[in-house]
Amino acid sequence: MTDFGALSVAPPALAIVLAIVTRKAVLSLFLGIWSGAAIYTEGLGIVQTFEWIVAAISSEFQATILVFTLLLGSGVAMVWNLGGTAAVREWALDRLDSQRQAGLVAWGLGIVLFFDDYANTAIVGSAMKDVSDRLRISREKLSYVVDSTAAPVATLGISSWVAFQLSLIAEGYESAGVDAANRPGTFEVFLSSIPFNMYAILAIVMVLLIVGTGRDYGEMLTAEHRSWTTGKVTRDEAVPMQDVAGELGEPPASTPRLASFFVPVAVLIAVTVVTALWSGELSLSGFVGDLLAGEAGAAGGRLWDAALDASYEIALMIGSFAMVASGFALGKLYGIFGLGDATEYTIDGFGIMLTAASILVLAWGIGEAIDALGTGDYVAQATVGAVSPALLPALVFVVAGLIAFSTGTSWGTMGIVTPIAIPIAWEISGGGAAGHTLVAAMVGVIFSGAIFGDHSSPISDTTVLSATFTGADLIDHVRTQIYYAVTVAGVVALLLVVWGFTRVTPFALLLLGVALLGGLVYLLSEVDAARRGIDPVSVREAQADDGEAVVVAGAEQNDD
Repeated sequence: MTDFGALSVAPPALAIVLAIVTRKAVLSLFLGIWSGAAIYTEGLGIVQTFEWIVAAISSEFQATILVFTLLLGSGVAMVWNLGGTAAVREWALDRLDSQRQAGLVAWGLGIVLFFDDYANTAIVGSAMKDVSDRLRISREKLSYVVDSTAAPVATLGISSWVAFQLSLIAEGYESAGVDAANRPGTFEVFLSSIPFNMYAILAIVMVLLIVGTGRDYGEMLTAEHRSWTTGKVTRDEAVPMQDVAGELGEPPASTPRLASFFVPVAVLIAVTVVTALWSGELSLSGFVGDLLAGEAGAAGGRLWDAALDASYEIALMIGSFAMVASGFALGKLYGIFGLGDATEYTIDGFGIMLTAASILVLAWGIGEAIDALGTGDYVAQATVGAVSPALLPALVFVVAGLIAFSTGTSWGTMGIVTPIAIPIAWEISGGGAAGHTLVAAMVGVIFSGAIFGDHSSPISDTTVLSATFTGADLIDHVRTQIYYAVTVAGVVALLLVVWGFTRVTPFALLLLGVALLGGLVYLLSEVDAARRGIDPVSVREAQADDGEAVVVAGAEQNDD
């Protein structure tokens, strides 16, 4: 690989700065790719630019995710035209009469749907968007709740992430020259690393704090204040990643039915899970046989192995196709529309995802440029060197965050940093039990930093999809979420420094982190609200005579 040195950082930096300043994600990403091509070819680079864009959709994984995204758009269109969205909105509003309740439901759904971050954002965003709108929760706030639960939860449980993480642990030990016979099992190392994945854990806690207290600061406070006082869930100049009502018009269904929402969503989840286990080569006869024989442990082992070996992108694509097919069936069953109209709705659903698909392709395209220029390797090698064991975890966390932010990929960051950081950790710790402890910490820290940078980056696919399924403006989502992401990251960096010098149990540090976040949320919301001259509690809610929630701006609430 040609060494472009510091110049390799220029393309992603240009794309990120332009996206934040201009709020034009598509243009910014394209110019970032083009600048990388110019550096790579030492010329105009236009041919190379489009070669990278084409390469971005030529891999099986990325092409499959693109098909999944388009099919999920069709699934959303089916639910809309069946009247399912209207039905769940009415059902939820009869039960959810406050922003806090809606936020907690969104947070809870994000925790439950732990098996894949893409499916998580799609289901939670689509389910909660209309309810949130009616309760005047800004789209920026909903995007934050969705984004900051999906990936963190997926990296802590049985999911598409864990199989990848386990492979990286083995690769890291191999790079350190440690034989399998002289190290703990890969899964044991993964379990030991979980308490050190502090960003993922504390990001989930941060969402709960923000939703539970109703306090906001930074640009999220601006967004929420706009939504409370005007009812505008997006700013006037915003370009939502998805506008179902605007694209699809009024649904033909005259009688909203809850089944029109829950059946397609249930089909999506069930088919995705079953297909994932099938792709992981789960033996159904063996699984049932173990259960009948009373060997629950063996049956659980079969499920675990299948979950780790599953092809989740294929499962998501088949699941979203099944969701669309269920829409065809329900439309016919309820006499709402026939096959011809259903086909038109499928195509219309592709349309509501075109912006997201375009940005995904360009985000992957700049990933191709970054790979060619060696940006991630340059940043990792330039920053992770001979440092003391006490400071290494905090340094690796920051480096992983920088790489993920500049490349827009958490998995790519893990793949870059793990083979570098684990051998360094093993060497400077002297090996043995101390070495395994530091390696486990390093694994959690790498995953933690990668998720932080990915959350903060406008060129990340999960950021794009979170904004898509909540109908938010992509750059507005990034600009509001980054305040909270940086707050959590700052606390994590401090905790890692403390651990490096004291080696106190990470569980105690996590409790300290929760306390610090609670204090920071209170302090920053008070200071920012005082600066703006408004109430630091995001919204005051009262109950109207007809039972519908009435939202009163904090600035206008008289506490006396």
